[in-house]
Amino acid sequence: MNNLLKLKHLYTLKMLGEEYFEGFDIQESNLEIPENLKELQNIVNSCYLCNLAKTRTNVVFGEGNPSAKLMFIGEAPGRDEDLQGKPFVGRSGEVLTKMIENVLFLKREDVYIANIIKCRPPQNRDPELSEVESCKGYLLKQIEIIKPKIIVTLGRIAFKYLLNDETPITKARGKIYEFRGIKVIPTFHPSYLLRNPSKKREAMIDLKFIKEFL
Repeated sequence: MNNLLKLKHLYTLKMLGEEYFEGFDIQESNLEIPENLKELQNIVNSCYLCNLAKTRTNVVFGEGNPSAKLMFIGEAPGRDEDLQGKPFVGRSGEVLTKMIENVLFLKREDVYIANIIKCRPPQNRDPELSEVESCKGYLLKQIEIIKPKIIVTLGRIAFKYLLNDETPITKARGKIYEFRGIKVIPTFHPSYLLRNPSKKREAMIDLKFIKEFL
C-alpha cells in the first residue's frame, strides 16, 4: 500500500474517532487513489491528519497548469495564502510572479505552484516533521499526476523535505538534483529575497540556468 493510500486510510479512521487499531481489514477497492488533481484536491480539502487543520482558514492545495513542465514547490502557506486558499499571493507571491514572467518569460498559469504542506503553521513557523509526514503524500501524488520536467524548490525547507537533504540552501542552490527521475534545482525562497535583497543576483543566476534547462 503506498503512502497516499495509508494517509487516506488513517484519515478515515481519525474522522471516526479512532486512535489505535489492530487487525483492521482494508478494502482497497473502496479507497481508490484519484488520478487527477481535482479529485485529489477534494480529499485534501477535507483532511484532518494533523493539528494544522484546527487553525487553518483554507487549505492551500496548489494551482497552475496540470501538465506543466515546470513546478515550483515552496514551504507552507502564509497569512495571505491561508485567507485566499491560493499559493504565493502575498508579497513573496509578487516576487515569484516577477521571477516567472520577467526572467523565465512564462506566464504564471503556465507553471504549477505548490507547497510541502497545505495548511498554514501558526505564526508562520517552520513546519514540524509530523506535519510534513502527514501531508507529503499529497504533494508526491501531485508530482506524479503533473509529471513536470523540472522542479524548483524554493528555500531550505522545501529542498530539505522533498529530497531529505540537510545541505544549506546557500550551498545547494543552482545545482541539479534528481527526484524520481525529475530534475530538481533549488533556489532561494522569495520571502528570503525580500529580507536579503543582496541575494537577488544569485537567484537571477539560478533562474537563467533554469531557463536554459527548459
